Amino acid sequence: MANFLLRKAEREDVADILRLIKCVVAEVPKEQRSSEGHMVVGFAMYYFTYDPWIGKLLYLEDFYVMEEFRVKCRCSSLHFIVAEWNKPSIEFYKRRGASDLSLEEGWRLFKIDKQNLMKMMAEE
Repeated sequence: MANFLLRKAEREDVADILRLIKCVVAEVPKEQRSSEGHMVVGFAMYYFTYDPWIGKLLYLEDFYVMEEFRVKCRCSSLHFIVAEWNKPSIEFYKRRGASDLSLEEGWRLFKIDKQNLMKMMAEE
């Protein structure tokens, strides 16, 4: 296993960081600009990951579309995470037909912090 140095990102790291982040923007033709004159009207920040039961997944980290352009749907399903404390958003998504997979399928999101990761590495 390779040794890694964890450090704070620096200005010189920007090109490498951008290479790792996938982001697409929604752009409209000049004649369809927003009321404020914007051509870029939305973005989606995502990355690819892997699930041993499903295979390769696209994980949507952040998603935004300007309100006046929120009218079309171009996908069959959208999976996302909402913080447990964010009750207004949970209710907002439920009113729009979202299913809470935590309740329905028993999935839970876990995190191992740096201290415990270091402890696990020391045990191996």
